[in-house]
Amino acid sequence: MSRTPVTRLLLVEDNPGDVRLIREMLDEAGSRKTELMHVPCMKDAERHLAQHTIDIILLDLGLPDAQGLEAVRRAHAAAPRVPLVMLTVLDDEALAAQALHEGAQDYLLKGQIDARGLQRALRYAIDRNAGEQALLESERRFSDLLANVALVSLMLDRAARITYCNDHLLRLTGWQREEVVGRDWFALFAAPPHHKSKEIFSALLVDDKNARHHESEILTRAGARRLIHWNNSLLRSASGEVIGTASIGEDITEQKRAQRKIKNLNRVHAVLSGISAHVIRVHNREELYRQACRVAVEDGRFLMAWIGIVNPAAGVLNPVAFAGDVRDFFESVPSAVTDCKPGCTGLAGRAVREKKPMISHDIRIDSEGVATKALTDRGISSYAVIPLVVSGEAVGVLALYAGVATEFFDDEEMKLLVQLADNICIGLEHIEKSEKLDYLAYYDPLTGLANRALFLDRVGQKLIAAGDQQRKVAIFAIDIERFKTVNDALGRKAGDDLLKQIAERLCKAGHLDTHFSGVAGDHFAALRDGSRLARVAADHFAVVSTEAQNEEQFAELTERNLKQCFGPPFRIGGSEVRISAKIGIAVFPTDGADAESLLSNATAAVRKAKESGEHYAFYAQEMNERSTATLTLENRLRHALEREEFVLHYQPKVDLRSRRIVGVEALIRWQSPELGLVPPMRFIPLMEETGMILEMGAWALCKAAADHLRWVEMGLPVARVAVNVSAVQFRRRDFITTVREAVGRGSHPTALDLEITESLIMDDIEDNIEKLKEVRGLGVTIAIDDFGTGYSSLAYLAKLPVETLKIDRSFVITMLRDADTMTLVQTIISLAHSLRLKVVAEGVESEDQAKMLRLLHCDEMQGYLFSKPVASDALASLLRAHAAKPVSHAGLLQQSQGI
Repeated sequence: MSRTPVTRLLLVEDNPGDVRLIREMLDEAGSRKTELMHVPCMKDAERHLAQHTIDIILLDLGLPDAQGLEAVRRAHAAAPRVPLVMLTVLDDEALAAQALHEGAQDYLLKGQIDARGLQRALRYAIDRNAGEQALLESERRFSDLLANVALVSLMLDRAARITYCNDHLLRLTGWQREEVVGRDWFALFAAPPHHKSKEIFSALLVDDKNARHHESEILTRAGARRLIHWNNSLLRSASGEVIGTASIGEDITEQKRAQRKIKNLNRVHAVLSGISAHVIRVHNREELYRQACRVAVEDGRFLMAWIGIVNPAAGVLNPVAFAGDVRDFFESVPSAVTDCKPGCTGLAGRAVREKKPMISHDIRIDSEGVATKALTDRGISSYAVIPLVVSGEAVGVLALYAGVATEFFDDEEMKLLVQLADNICIGLEHIEKSEKLDYLAYYDPLTGLANRALFLDRVGQKLIAAGDQQRKVAIFAIDIERFKTVNDALGRKAGDDLLKQIAERLCKAGHLDTHFSGVAGDHFAALRDGSRLARVAADHFAVVSTEAQNEEQFAELTERNLKQCFGPPFRIGGSEVRISAKIGIAVFPTDGADAESLLSNATAAVRKAKESGEHYAFYAQEMNERSTATLTLENRLRHALEREEFVLHYQPKVDLRSRRIVGVEALIRWQSPELGLVPPMRFIPLMEETGMILEMGAWALCKAAADHLRWVEMGLPVARVAVNVSAVQFRRRDFITTVREAVGRGSHPTALDLEITESLIMDDIEDNIEKLKEVRGLGVTIAIDDFGTGYSSLAYLAKLPVETLKIDRSFVITMLRDADTMTLVQTIISLAHSLRLKVVAEGVESEDQAKMLRLLHCDEMQGYLFSKPVASDALASLLRAHAAKPVSHAGLLQQSQGI
């Protein structure tokens, strides 16, 4: 059975008779319910309130040290949340009424109260005070919510004057609170025209449900427009009368802008897809033109589209296809629309001459626009003219016309439209070259050089003749370096342009053969004659030579032609680009007896040149021996996986200040019965190439988690264990599943870290961010390994769900003797800390390096200064010794060296 709570009453009264009377009344009402404490003056009351918990104060207004309102104020100051009931005489009733405004709950007249009235007054005062406190707390929480929520909060009276707004609205619009409260909402914030917003406000006041949700624009102080989605409700008085409105609004400006952008891009993607389909299927130029215009209007919702082809003799564009609201456009517009002679001002002519897109975003204010009336009559506000460039020449234009200036032709859309025009050009090239099937069967369509099939056929003929005459024949395989970088950075078109320039230079240089020295004019005719130069792969060329008779002469030819072909820079899109090449040389009959073998061995020699850093290399038999050794190693690795010959060694991570072990990194070693303990660089690349790294990586994750669990069960102090992730492993769809299985074998909570290289993370960054977030959801933390060696975007770095950056050991090794490297290390640490990331320095080998890293506020280090990577049992011994007692760094180093 629950007990009735006792009310603790403090009576502040200096008259003993009144005190006795109050006590008797309380006893009469039930003394067990009220605990009475009495003090005769305000000073004692203040002391008592500071030391005890009181439920209610009964205060005499005629105390010796405080009278009237002074007594009320002092009591309220001493206990602001405790309800106060006043005791007063009849003459003080007006004063008591005034004291109610100072915070008192009630007053009682001496001589006119009885036991029941006293008890009822006390309980009423307590209950009313509790209700007021709850209301104040509710209002405070509501006010805090509206002030901090990232939504607009607004209250208006019936005249649309602002009675309340939260900080978010002020921040969004740039106004101060005192500048807006009491002002007319529509005059200050509503974007003109106002009539629609005012109609919605009027409808809301009469509780029209259709006015509860709507979208409208508001103006910032600077005049910018923001689109707000409103959720409205009515404010009513206690009697139910409508006194105003309350609204919560979400700024959807960027959301709507993104939706429009996505919608427009999807529209252009549809056009691009539609035209691409016709490019593949259509084999007639006129049909390709017609379909391109039709798709632009029907799928792209352009109001008008036309294609014009250059007539060089007349200096005009001949419209050959059109769709949309064309009517009599070409008959009624000025000739400047289709004029492409030098000096013309029309956008179409400029697009042809400058070979780049031309845009009129608003034909009413564009001084270079033409045919304004003819366009506005059709509801057109903007248009773009994109040149059709085939083989470096502008052969025509694609003109697209839109209805609203802000809807079309932003940067991203123009990239797609240029690609669209490029696809039309590809279609034109395809049509043109499909008419020369015999030519395309044997020649590279981009450069005009012989393709692989023709090259091998001609080499085979030369080998037959050389065998009869006992002459040498050499094949030169040419690999263009950094071509993928140019292609990725400048685009496919720029890459194609580069390949054409290289082909032209190789032709003019003589193709490493005196047979082609001094070729000018139509050098492709010479190629069709001899086919000694070929493009055999995307960025690989091949040359056959029969002129030299020994390696010295072949080397001399190579050096001379490398200088001629790749010495001067190439011009790509207005920029100069320097490109180099690696050349592999295979010589008949020693390096191969047939064309296919010679080309294959020359390609193998290219790899030898890359490994040695030389510009060129001759094929040699030991390269075959190296391939055999690689195959043998691969077989051994497969057996090693089956026999479980791989082990994990662990290198401690140490706090730079305390020199305490805070974690370890797991490193794979191969304990081969034949080769001994094999370091990872000897076998990891081959395992990645063959896919064996997937099984190895999964094993390493599970083994590291299991070892950590064993150390925890032994009571050893190791916080987390890190495992490196291979690129092949990370890109697998089942990577998350692999990590989840490893986590299940470890301790709880999870103590597993993954180290992923910077370059791997930045490859397909958007998908990788999502994948890393899934990993983080498993309780696994992420570290960026070898930081500083890749090309991170700071914008993406801030979004990555990572906790740690690891400074590559190459920077740590050189930072003390290279000021630039020191600056880079300092910058990496500062950048990481600004992003709230921890920094670990790899490869610390000297105390000077550790001291400098500590001064730069690096968090942790790992390296031979503290410990080399050691086996699991040896690490357990190190951890045990480390936990036993504080030891000097030198002692730890000796322990680690002796393990």
